[in-house]
Amino acid sequence: MRVVILGVGNILLTDEGVGVYAVNELLAGYDLPEEVEVIDGGTSGMDCLDQVSGADHLLIADAMRSQQEPGTITRLAGDQIPAFFKTKISPHQVGISDMLAALNFHGLMPRNIVLIGVEPRSFATAMELSPDIAARLPEVVAALVAELTALGLPPRPKAA
Repeated sequence: MRVVILGVGNILLTDEGVGVYAVNELLAGYDLPEEVEVIDGGTSGMDCLDQVSGADHLLIADAMRSQQEPGTITRLAGDQIPAFFKTKISPHQVGISDMLAALNFHGLMPRNIVLIGVEPRSFATAMELSPDIAARLPEVVAALVAELTALGLPPRPKAA
C-alpha cells in the first residue's frame, strides 16, 4: 500500500497556505510508516503528478471555502473531491483539478482520495496563518493522523 499526503497552498497568502503548514507540522511531530510519502505541493498542482501517480490513497490538506466559520475543518471524500475542485478559490486548485483529471485519464487515480479542508479567514499577503487558523492546525494534523490510522498506518509521535 502506498499513501501520499499532499499539502497544498500558497504560504505567501496567509491562510491559503494552511495545507502546507499542516503537512510540515505532521512531519515535525510524527514518524510516519514507510508506506507514507508527504509532499509539500505548494502551488505546484500538475508538477505533483508523478509523485501522486499510482498511489493507493491520497490525502490532501488545503484551504477550502465552505461558507462556514473561519477555522472550520471539513472532510470530503470520493466523488465530493472532483466537485470541490470545480469551484476554485485559488490558482493552485486549477493544477490539482488538472492533476486529478490526468490521473483518471491514465488509469492512475488513487483508489481513495480524502480532502481535509480548512475554511480560511484571510488571503492577505503575509507569511503566517491568521491566529484562529493557526490555533486549528493541531486539529488538521490530528485529522491526517486519524486518516492514516484508519488505513492501518498509525504515525508515531516523535519523542520530545
